[in-house]
Amino acid sequence: MTVRAVVRGVGHYLPERVVPNAEFEDSLDTSDEWIRARTGIEQRHFAAEGETTSDLAVHAANSALRNAGLEASEIDAIILATSTADLTFPSAATMVQSELGMANGFAFDVQAVCAGFVFALANANALIISGQANRVMVIGAETFSRIMDWNDRTTCVLFGDGAGALILEAQNGAGSTDDRGILSTDLNSDGRYRDILYVDGGVSTQSTGFLRMQGKEVFRHAVEKLAKTARTAVEKAGLTTDDIDLIVPHQANLRIIKSTTQKLGHSMDDVVVTVQNHGNTSAASIPLALSVAQGEGRTSEGDLLVTEAIGGGLAWGAVVLRW
Repeated sequence: MTVRAVVRGVGHYLPERVVPNAEFEDSLDTSDEWIRARTGIEQRHFAAEGETTSDLAVHAANSALRNAGLEASEIDAIILATSTADLTFPSAATMVQSELGMANGFAFDVQAVCAGFVFALANANALIISGQANRVMVIGAETFSRIMDWNDRTTCVLFGDGAGALILEAQNGAGSTDDRGILSTDLNSDGRYRDILYVDGGVSTQSTGFLRMQGKEVFRHAVEKLAKTARTAVEKAGLTTDDIDLIVPHQANLRIIKSTTQKLGHSMDDVVVTVQNHGNTSAASIPLALSVAQGEGRTSEGDLLVTEAIGGGLAWGAVVLRW
């Protein structure tokens, strides 16, 4: 028998404030048409004043617990992927742990920007197959609206706030590609490209900073690296891209999603797309999309899913799992 990390439940949360593209037209040299044509984004959600990343994460966590039919006390660990934690320390994950009333287990943050949820899934999988934890809640939560330069039309229209959560549970499998759960992971990073997507501030510089991005360079790396990591993860699982039932990509830009999907030999009918409604929610985008997909009846037990993401670092990776 082989221990697999199987999805037990999913959930998500979006702040109440919806910001359509038109809202930027009064303050920036942009338009709804310009944003849609270049990104596919139509609207995004922004957190309310005083609403923190951990607040969003708690809502998503409770949604996932309800979906799984579990109590917080039945979770062994929380891994929260975020680049916008409430405080320098402690981790936002421990704040979620406290709010859930979870006195047992352990919690920690993972920071790999937009690839954070993929990195967190890989860590959760390792904890489960090693026997360190039986159930792990993996959360992606962000408040990127707090690090936007509102005078930069090339970046501030792209991002939104939100949170998604997924609960993984140890289950026995046969050790075959038909097993439910995570079948493979592929993680990568290359710090030589840090200057094409970063925030120009931080603790050691005693500044907050704003997100900075070289859009054309990010696009070029994204399409190439996302397709490659997805293929690698599928091959690690002993499968081919023809076996994929559903692709759940990082929701950054519709053109990136379309180009990557084409390289994988699939049509957009096989892809979950939520970027039009949420914008780029960084580490939250994949769990958000998974939760939306389940709510829309697009996931069925036994489906083979591939998730892939790339973010600042550069950091990128993919996970293959059977639902």
